[in-house]
Amino acid sequence: MKIAVTYENGQVFQHFGHTEQFKVYQVEDGKIVAQEVVDTNGSGHGALSGFLKGLGVDMLICGGIGGGAQRALAEAGIQFYAGVSGDADAAVQAMLGGSLAYNPNPECSHHGEGHHHEGHECGSHGCGHSCGHHG
Repeated sequence: MKIAVTYENGQVFQHFGHTEQFKVYQVEDGKIVAQEVVDTNGSGHGALSGFLKGLGVDMLICGGIGGGAQRALAEAGIQFYAGVSGDADAAVQAMLGGSLAYNPNPECSHHGEGHHHEGHECGSHGCGHSCGHHG
């Protein structure tokens, strides 16, 4: 199994669509057997799910993620755990141990708080126009 984490300076990076690196962990029998940091080379938003699928990733741990990216990951068959922060290695260990704290419904939950009023983390994939209906 391969687990990817949005990654910056050892931490879980908080904006999936803007992440410049993923840390990818190869897991066998519940243990990390290999890990590498992969540069996204400027792939953003919609392209990132295909990028991860190309790496053979099964699961993603991330911070904030917009609805369009969530759908793209679902279509790629990648399970994701959003709303995670802190140390990337610790997050993977917690997930393997069944104790990862994550947000099961991360979509647009922070749009009313003001500090994300520009809305660009959702990109041009319609999240900004479809927050009212989760159809």
